[in-house]
Amino acid sequence: MVQSVELLLDEAADAEIRRQWRLLAEAGVPSPAANTAASNRPHITAAVARQIWPRIERALDEQTVPPIPVRLGGLLVFGARRPILVRMVVPSEPLLALHRRIFHAISPCPGIPVNVHPDAWTPHITLARRVPASQLGEAIHAVARDRDFPATVLGIRRWDGEQRREWPIGRGR
Repeated sequence: MVQSVELLLDEAADAEIRRQWRLLAEAGVPSPAANTAASNRPHITAAVARQIWPRIERALDEQTVPPIPVRLGGLLVFGARRPILVRMVVPSEPLLALHRRIFHAISPCPGIPVNVHPDAWTPHITLARRVPASQLGEAIHAVARDRDFPATVLGIRRWDGEQRREWPIGRGR
């Protein structure tokens, strides 16, 4: 199962992404809106590994995370067989610097996919997974009217996909 390090957004951006999840659900598109677990929240996945060791966890917990302004931009579709609809996070130097620090901390861990390495990472927020090809146009139409909007990365969490639990890490400023 996946172990991940995720960036969390300010309340207004979180609410906006949740609104888009609801719009997709209302359009009949599978969306995270159906998952009411408290851990189901909009986030930017910064790192993934098969396992994150305790010493790495401690190193991550030492990270200082200042508020980082970002822009949530246009829509992208990842994959063809099981399309994923995402909202792009426009990369900025502070965001990329934080990602590099996180990646450097987890780099000794096993099972890190290439797409989270620096220079291969595409920061995004997932809007819908496994969108049937027949609904892809409808899914895009449901949220494409929305314009780019500002957000702020306010913290980091660890997600343990095996135990299905989350906890905050790092130090906010």
